[in-house]
Amino acid sequence: MANEGYHEPIDELSDETRDMHRAITSLMEELEAVDWYNQRVDACKDKELAAILAHNRDEEKEHAAMVLEWIRRRDPSFDKELKDYLFSDGDIAHG
Repeated sequence: MANEGYHEPIDELSDETRDMHRAITSLMEELEAVDWYNQRVDACKDKELAAILAHNRDEEKEHAAMVLEWIRRRDPSFDKELKDYLFSDGDIAHG
């Protein structure tokens, strides 16, 4: 389990690369949790439970945003791409 998702020997990876792997894995897990909660909210017949599930989903979004910011601060290329695309009004896809 400790080497899950690694494609190279762990002992050949820097601490920075291993931390980035942890962050990317965490971001993937948070986004997966958002998807799962979206499905649960959509399928739930009890309004009170649906509200609780929606609250939990939104907390996962907060976690994802925090991890994404951590990644942005440590990866200059990611920083550039996020600054180019987030909160912009232009076309998202390259023409």
